[in-house]
Amino acid sequence: MTTTTPDPGTDDDEIVTWWGLVIEGYLATQDKLMGEIAERFGLTPASFDILIRLVRSPDHRMPMTRLAGEAALSSGGFTKVADRLAAADLICRVPSPDDRRVTFAELTEHGLEVANRAREACAEILRRTVLGPLGPDASRSLAEAMRTLREVNKA
Repeated sequence: MTTTTPDPGTDDDEIVTWWGLVIEGYLATQDKLMGEIAERFGLTPASFDILIRLVRSPDHRMPMTRLAGEAALSSGGFTKVADRLAAADLICRVPSPDDRRVTFAELTEHGLEVANRAREACAEILRRTVLGPLGPDASRSLAEAMRTLREVNKA
């Protein structure tokens, strides 16, 4: 991770404007992405996030407390989302064979199919809304910049 010394010559209004543009660009793109995902799959942003995390996890499962933390949901908020996903036959709850305090959220066969199709749709939408306008180099640079900000600013 590379950090640089802040430029004291950067005007206050300029840096605040830069950050505003980052937020506005993110929100506009995320709204478009999640709107299309909701339209195609009937998934809320939180449900989509959980399915994507599970489809990318070993055995398509993860401890529920870890999943809630990674998805930045309270335990109550996560329980509501998990209940809706379970009711839709997208996930099931599986007790850990090693630790009775741990319960896994695991994709069902139907959940795996939906998650894979949603992931493919997400990639197609991002190719159109991010990669197309920015190109591969700027897209990669943007991702690296966001990774750096996440690492230096996480609690």
